[in-house]
Amino acid sequence: MVQNCSRLSPGRLFRAGIGVVTLGLASVTLVACSSSSPSLYSLQPVAARVPAVNSSFLPLSVPTLVEVRNPTIPQTLDRDRIVLGDGGFKLDVSPSDSWSEPLSSQIPHVLTSDLRQRLPGTSFFAQDDATATTPQAYVELVVNRFSRDAAGNAVLEAQVSVHRADADAVKTNRSLHLSQPAPAGTEGLVSALSALLGQVADQVSQDLKSLPPEPTEAK
Repeated sequence: MVQNCSRLSPGRLFRAGIGVVTLGLASVTLVACSSSSPSLYSLQPVAARVPAVNSSFLPLSVPTLVEVRNPTIPQTLDRDRIVLGDGGFKLDVSPSDSWSEPLSSQIPHVLTSDLRQRLPGTSFFAQDDATATTPQAYVELVVNRFSRDAAGNAVLEAQVSVHRADADAVKTNRSLHLSQPAPAGTEGLVSALSALLGQVADQVSQDLKSLPPEPTEAK
């Protein structure tokens, strides 16, 4: 919480109700403080850069129910205040701008919404969402960087894994380094990071479409 405080020197007169009280003790100091709430920001889903393919034209191997698991995010990023930059040995954290909810909760829900736009024939849900149905596939994400670099670009670095639910399923692993110019200010950074998360969804949707068919049980 940001506080702006002004001190009233000892012996100064101040008004209390309709009376005037004189402070006679030199040891007494009054502090009048005003507080302001931080600005809150949220990541937003973005439209796919390529129009979604009609589900009737997708391979039959594409799973119809996918769970986006909670991402692994270092504590340096998963904090209330927004990390504006992390160049060199310094972490630049905003003194007044905060996330509306933790990144570990925001990212899977926004990614889920992004994926629904890209694969409309598949149902997606985040790990913490209540569902009684067992997913056919999982999307796992390890976020290593999610801020602005020294050149003013928004940067998202992550490890992404996509695989079917069966224990012996082959995993599709990607190491992503995505960046794009970010307009000045916190809102510009959050908008650019949202766009980069949409690019992650572009990659994940391609991986889901390329998954091998489900194994058939031997008779």
